[in-house]
Amino acid sequence: PEILRNKQTPPLSGRLLPCPVGITSYKEVSKECYYVDKTLLIKDIIDDHSKVYLFTRPRRFGKTLTMDMIRTYFEKTSTDTSIYFSDKKIWDCGDAYKQLQGTYPVIFLSFKDAHQTNWADMYRSLCFTLKEEFLRHIELLSSKAINEYDKKYIHNLINDVADSTDYQFALGKLSSLLATHYNQKVIIIIDEYDTPIQQGHLYHYYNEVVGFMRNLFSSALKDNENLEFGILTGILRIAKESLFSGLNNLVVNTILDDKYSEYFGFTVNDISNMAAYYGMAEKLSEIKEWYDGYLFGNTEIYNPWSVINYFNNNCKPKAFWSRTSGNEIIGELIRSSDKEVYESLSLLLQGKEVQSIINTDIIYPEVNADTIYSFLLVAGYLRATSVISEFNDNPICS
Repeated sequence: PEILRNKQTPPLSGRLLPCPVGITSYKEVSKECYYVDKTLLIKDIIDDHSKVYLFTRPRRFGKTLTMDMIRTYFEKTSTDTSIYFSDKKIWDCGDAYKQLQGTYPVIFLSFKDAHQTNWADMYRSLCFTLKEEFLRHIELLSSKAINEYDKKYIHNLINDVADSTDYQFALGKLSSLLATHYNQKVIIIIDEYDTPIQQGHLYHYYNEVVGFMRNLFSSALKDNENLEFGILTGILRIAKESLFSGLNNLVVNTILDDKYSEYFGFTVNDISNMAAYYGMAEKLSEIKEWYDGYLFGNTEIYNPWSVINYFNNNCKPKAFWSRTSGNEIIGELIRSSDKEVYESLSLLLQGKEVQSIINTDIIYPEVNADTIYSFLLVAGYLRATSVISEFNDNPICS
């Protein structure tokens, strides 16, 4: 029943919808491409009613598209965006959920392109990202609810004459201004929040970037009376004391958690439906051999980037995912590893298992040979086949 309910059927014209290779716009994917419906994540977030969520998943597992889906669902706009959800699963969940569609001001930031190699360039990049989000809400400058002092602040920010303090607290300020203008609490979505921090670690400006990001996030997510809820995505769960100091309302979901496990990546049912849609059901065993192997919580997950590229490549398998991101930190970890780590990695390359304590509270200056399995797991290179026991609240995994 689940497979049948989720199944997309080829159109009568016979023209199959294309695979959304590299497209992160939910509107475009949901209307013009083959879309694997993940809209029930919206229902779960509404039902949970938590204040701040952090979802950690490997790169190329659909985080940006999923965050844009959430933004599109909730954001108050001048056009009707319900058309992007009326044929999706969330629309069958009842009026309580429909009534929230298109009713909130939304702040959306993505740091996925923050790959600068020095602090000066990274600072300009972060300021530019914040400036662009202020420009997206340019209606605030003509708002009768916003005073002249705050309008001058907006002018300074978008005209590049604001100082560092203005930028560091800009996210909290923008949420306050939007709440005042719309008389409605604000939703904040921050995609790939840890990319600037990773760059800071790699290129030796970690303290500068963490200092900036700590103030940015705290002003928006900590004790913010204008916040309806916030969502962050990234690869690593940065230790709270390094970035989220005092943020006690943070709900963290990692690849080891069962909750939300089906919303990032493709499930077995998703793959069955997709293969049937493209008339390639006989390829299921090949798809499984190449792109299965992930386990999020207890859910078997296929790599979505690889599967989409596989169908787009006339079903000729390649190692698509391995080319999607740099491996600088992995190289750093291996270079600093000892003989024991080398021998364990050799066993893994032979398809055998090793056991290790997994620390999901990784802090970048402490990414070293002792945390290599934790990092490789959350980055998508290893799978936890089972959780054997716990040690100091950290799981021991095989």
